[in-house]
Amino acid sequence: MWLCPALLLLCLQGCSSLTGPGSVSGYVGGTVHVQCQYGKSYKDHVKYWCRGKSDTKCKTIVEIKGNGEVKKSGRVSMRDHAGNFSMTVTMENLSEDDAGSYWCKIQTFFIWDSWSRDPAVLVKVHVLPATTPMATTLAVTTASLPLVNTGHLRISTSESFLLQLWPLLSTIHFQILVLLKLPLFLSMLCAVFWVNRLQKIPGGN
Repeated sequence: MWLCPALLLLCLQGCSSLTGPGSVSGYVGGTVHVQCQYGKSYKDHVKYWCRGKSDTKCKTIVEIKGNGEVKKSGRVSMRDHAGNFSMTVTMENLSEDDAGSYWCKIQTFFIWDSWSRDPAVLVKVHVLPATTPMATTLAVTTASLPLVNTGHLRISTSESFLLQLWPLLSTIHFQILVLLKLPLFLSMLCAVFWVNRLQKIPGGN
């Protein structure tokens, strides 16, 4: 009767000796690294990286036989660091389709019953867009106000903006000159001529 509890305890100890980051994030076209730690007793066991919602039905992507082996499958590589009892998975050239649930798993040799599951730890992979709207807006704004390089003189964007605004200000000043100052000047000129004319008329004061 004590055999089943003993096997259950052994399985629970094995399962708890495998840990992972829980989740990682990367950008489209970029790279993510996932490191899972395992117990010393699993040093020479087969480790593998698989994808799926359940650890019992996930599809194996790459596996290594342990003891420092490195293996690559497509854009995914896996390395066993036997010195510090960890395995590292590297996913390169990410795409949005790479987002999902993955598992770090270790192959064990328990009796094939309901309790004999390979130790596994879930890792959620999130893939973000390569650029954000804010970055795009900033790039457009910067491009619309370029630096002006005049010989050895380098003008900042704010000064360049003022230089672009100056023709408009000049136009406004010209309009004010035409609409207000010129009529006033003509009125004063007419008044001077009128006074001179009155002085030339006989009997005029």
